[in-house]
Amino acid sequence: MKSALFVDFDNVYSGLRRLDQGTADQFARMPSAWMNWLVESLELPTPARPGAKRRILVRRCYLNPQAYQRFRPSFNLAGFEIVDCPPMTSEGKTSTDIHMVLDIVDLLQQETHYDEFIVFSADADFTPVLRKLRRWDRRTTVLAIGFSSAAYRASADLLIDQDDFVRKALTFGEALTEPPPVEISATPELASSALALIRQAVREAPAPVPLAKLASALLRTIEDLDASSWGGFGSFRALIDSLDLTPLAVTWEGGGTIYDSERHSPSTTNGVAAIVGKHNGGQVKIEELIRAEIARALQPVPCGRLATLILGQDSSLAADWAGKGTFRKFVESLNVEPVQLNWNGSGGVAFDPSRHAVSFEVDSVVASEPGAEWTDKELYGVARHIHELTDVPLLSPKRYRNLMEMIASDLLSSPFNFMETGKRVRDRCRDSGLPVSRADVNHVLRGLLMRGHSFEEGTNDAPTLCRKLADSIRSLCLREEIMLDAAMVSSIDNWISAGASQ
Repeated sequence: MKSALFVDFDNVYSGLRRLDQGTADQFARMPSAWMNWLVESLELPTPARPGAKRRILVRRCYLNPQAYQRFRPSFNLAGFEIVDCPPMTSEGKTSTDIHMVLDIVDLLQQETHYDEFIVFSADADFTPVLRKLRRWDRRTTVLAIGFSSAAYRASADLLIDQDDFVRKALTFGEALTEPPPVEISATPELASSALALIRQAVREAPAPVPLAKLASALLRTIEDLDASSWGGFGSFRALIDSLDLTPLAVTWEGGGTIYDSERHSPSTTNGVAAIVGKHNGGQVKIEELIRAEIARALQPVPCGRLATLILGQDSSLAADWAGKGTFRKFVESLNVEPVQLNWNGSGGVAFDPSRHAVSFEVDSVVASEPGAEWTDKELYGVARHIHELTDVPLLSPKRYRNLMEMIASDLLSSPFNFMETGKRVRDRCRDSGLPVSRADVNHVLRGLLMRGHSFEEGTNDAPTLCRKLADSIRSLCLREEIMLDAAMVSSIDNWISAGASQ
């Protein structure tokens, strides 16, 4: 897939800086790192041809040289064309949006057919050009830091989740290193054991060792290693990539092998390419296996157990989970109704909401009708309307008040850090019996920061945080042209602020 990337540097950097200065600086100083993630790991907008890979032929960064000249060398080294966009008004307004739109339209007229246009900006002014690209049958991918408008989001084919971008694309600094999506910490002891076993297997093998065979051997041999989390690394590939295998070499083509270049030929084995995802019959069997396991279970089943059972059906899946990369993505691609999955707890659980009584690991709202815990159904209707247009988390008033109490409590004992605070608050909410997802916690923290709240210097009691969040929601409503009459203002206050501890 031929792609063109346009980075509104001022917009992205200022948005990240509101969340965390270190995060913003890593984005600005290490563009090569997040470019690798963009090319190697980010999914493609649909529809995409099977096996297609992203090739970013155009890289342009639009930057205010008066404010951000110090970051220019980093983008030069990453192969970017830099377009200087100095302030044009006394208020500091630059011409970035005009330059970007003109360049995008210009590429549409060129002989090279660009399949995908990637825009890094939360500026809703780009909505018309996204719609023009759609009319010309081009794919669009957008990274918007902060809160983008509903129209802007709807005009893009693929939205890069900003939390994923920070967690996965900007993980090359210690400040941002955190667990993979399964939300448990990587275990150095398991990694050390895995490295020793890998070296032994390759040393004893007369030919390259298939990665699927190696993955199965690791799972059988190393206690506490499971296929859903891979010792906290999230996937088998992430575990392998974390190890210093020198002088061994790894290839992932055709299922993949690991070999000693001095003794082995790097050719892959034919059997490794047998992936269940390519065979509908195999996938159906796995779906039936999951349903049967949940049907006979008396309580929610840990996803680690499901992963082990699935690998018993086809061990070749362990290497890359049928091309999905992680167990979570693989199992979420299956049709296993009525089974539901919840990843809030360590490693996640699978359950049947009609049979299983769920506890702290599974939000009780998951297994009930939307709005079930709302006593005021009229307020629920208003909140749902706001949620659908602004993406504000649809939490009940009770959960919002508890969430604010947990944020306030955490800040009394620990300094604020966007990623770490979000994780701790998520855990506090879970332990309190009113769980809130990590994404919703991050959304609330981001809303407070975007509203100008300083956790380091401001007042962090629950009533103050509630009021500021309500102000943030009203601001989002105005942007989406939701009428803010007295009744609507009162509803937002009742949803977020009423009943907060005084």
